[in-house]
Amino acid sequence: MIQISPKTKKVNFTISDLDAKKVFLVGDFNRWDEKKHPMKKLKDKRWKLEVKLPAGEYRFKYLVDGNWINDPVAHKYVPNIYGGEDSVVVVPQPTKR
Repeated sequence: MIQISPKTKKVNFTISDLDAKKVFLVGDFNRWDEKKHPMKKLKDKRWKLEVKLPAGEYRFKYLVDGNWINDPVAHKYVPNIYGGEDSVVVVPQPTKR
């Protein structure tokens, strides 16, 4: 699940995986660094991480115990160079009042 705060542009990424030992958020916003954004396991066995991102579209995946997983409710999916797909989160431009 992806939730975006309109004011702060903080993006909350959440994924459920009851049996995972380690989960990382990996994407073009962190140069696909497999260790930069470890996710925190919550008591209800979901994994969560908040990242501040400027407006734009970002490709990402979750790395769950060494396996690449797409977000099941990503804003969209795009083909990648490996013959699969990447999840995409769209962070909107701030609205002017």
